[in-house]
Amino acid sequence: MFTEVNKSIETNKTANRRFYEEVINQKKLAIVDEIAATTYVNHGFPVGQPTGRDGLKRFVGAFHTAFADGHLTIDQMIAEGDTVATRLTFHGTQTGEFQGIAPTGKKVTMPALDMARYEGGKLVEQWGGPDQMSLLQQLGAISSRV
Repeated sequence: MFTEVNKSIETNKTANRRFYEEVINQKKLAIVDEIAATTYVNHGFPVGQPTGRDGLKRFVGAFHTAFADGHLTIDQMIAEGDTVATRLTFHGTQTGEFQGIAPTGKKVTMPALDMARYEGGKLVEQWGGPDQMSLLQQLGAISSRV
């Protein structure tokens, strides 16, 4: 029998999974309003990126535009208390502009690590995210030489 803590952890994991499956993979940006709190903060947004739920929708929408066939796979998800850690892999083809980079038609594979904190089943904070250095190297925007 689950304790209240276990139920909360499972609720958080379910919301986290919905974020990746529905918002990212199924491109249902409206789901952000259901799973993220109005006070949502992302600590990994690029400088100048709007904050809150609207900023999250804009950030994800830019990926959808740049990588229309993009798909995230959840490789591992670990939860403790109010936090869910997720290791993911993104696959996609750049068919739209991304951060000022014209479409290249290149297929990319990008790892991501994400930490998400929940309150009352709602996403309130995120840290981490995609390995943008790897992505920019694969797109040819920066050198892969060290």
